Amino acid sequence: MLKGIIRGNVVSTRKQESLVGSKFMEVEVIENNALTGKFLIAVDSVGAGIGETVLVTTGSSARLALHNTNAPCDAVIVGIVD
Repeated sequence: MLKGIIRGNVVSTRKQESLVGSKFMEVEVIENNALTGKFLIAVDSVGAGIGETVLVTTGSSARLALHNTNAPCDAVIVGIVD
């Protein structure tokens, strides 16, 4: 699991059918409490917004956090850090 800050959203006019209705967010990864300059795109499953610190799960287990477990995604936002 990764920690990161949401830097923006990604607008997509066309998506694979199983991802229609999903919100894509650009996340800057945090390692050792420092920003890394590395970014990833993650599907938002918790309603997070720009500037919030979030937890992101990656890999094949990420899609288990979505309603459609057959969705082709590799990163999902699963929590908002208080």
